[in-house]
Amino acid sequence: MKFKRNERIGAIVKILSDNPNKVFTLSYFTDKFNAAKSTISEDVLVVKNVFEKMNLGQVITIAGAAGGVKYIPKISKTDNIKFLESLCDKLNDNSRLLPGGFLYIIDLIYNPQIAAKIGKIFASYIDYKDADYVVTIETKGIPMALMTANAMNLPLVIIRKDSKVSEGSALSITYMSESSKRVQMLSLPRKALKENSKVILIDDFMRGGGTFKAMEDLMNEFNAKVIGKGVFISMAEPKEKQVSDYVSLVDFKMIGEEMQITPNSDFVIQNSEN
Repeated sequence: MKFKRNERIGAIVKILSDNPNKVFTLSYFTDKFNAAKSTISEDVLVVKNVFEKMNLGQVITIAGAAGGVKYIPKISKTDNIKFLESLCDKLNDNSRLLPGGFLYIIDLIYNPQIAAKIGKIFASYIDYKDADYVVTIETKGIPMALMTANAMNLPLVIIRKDSKVSEGSALSITYMSESSKRVQMLSLPRKALKENSKVILIDDFMRGGGTFKAMEDLMNEFNAKVIGKGVFISMAEPKEKQVSDYVSLVDFKMIGEEMQITPNSDFVIQNSEN
């Protein structure tokens, strides 16, 4: 079957955007569309130019026998800020404030479209080229971590607060929870991570960084190296966090009894470790 050019281009856009960071050979497209490589190359160039002009991400062509084409999700800083400002407008509602200084965000971060956009933003600002896994902790951060893993084309690993018999033997550590001020446990099946892996940590909310620190400690038990950290909302207090070099998308501070939630325009924040 022969396809018209607009049909091929539409299909290429769909295939690439559905499979971020996956390399497709030109032969894959020539077989799929029954077209010459020169024709497919021209189609890919059109797609590449459109994506760049509209800030939809990058389409990269890779030369050589093992080469091809892949789509890298990237969002412009301007678009990021507009998206985060719209989220902050929704978050700046005092009815969302819960006892203990927590914020009700489930209706937003469990929205597939919002979680997918957050994942693309993390993929735009975290260097993941050497990463083997995206790692998160149950439960609220799972949707955005899954979307981040999808954007980075990496498997997702979920740390649990207790071990599951169905997951086999697990390695566990204890830590002091900042919210409950109680000792809690983090657990991860021994088969979940390969030793000496490189990982990206993703979480939904950070106060002092204690949970991130515990996640890092657990990664150390697997001889895994944390090469990036991303959090959706970071509280302004305490200023000194237990972790450093993390990407934060939204800042949360209390001014009297009023919340002030704003996009973190710098995104990468560096704090000294305690």
